[in-house]
Amino acid sequence: MLQLTTEEFEKLVVDELDLLPDDMVDGLENVVFLVEDRPEDGSLDLFGLYDGVDLTERDRYGFGELPDRIIVYREPHLAACETLDELRDEVHTTLVHEIAHFYGIDDEELHRLGWE
Repeated sequence: MLQLTTEEFEKLVVDELDLLPDDMVDGLENVVFLVEDRPEDGSLDLFGLYDGVDLTERDRYGFGELPDRIIVYREPHLAACETLDELRDEVHTTLVHEIAHFYGIDDEELHRLGWE
């Protein structure tokens, strides 16, 4: 299992976010990215979570709304990866997966597209 501090992992997440295509991230409005150690249930099975209302479900959304959250879980990633390159790939996949949920793409479609 890899060992990275929270700060090192956060930097890796930011670096991977910076590598995503502009057309994927330019439409992200009112979204914050967070790193947490584990999901609330303490499991190591969940790598990320989109917490918000996806674009396809928004009716009137705007001023005064709390930001949507994309959470990347550090410990599940570290437990699943043996090398830094594997970790970067898995974080990249997690970011794409959760951003896709923001745009209204569900798990079934992600699976069909090869992202799951």
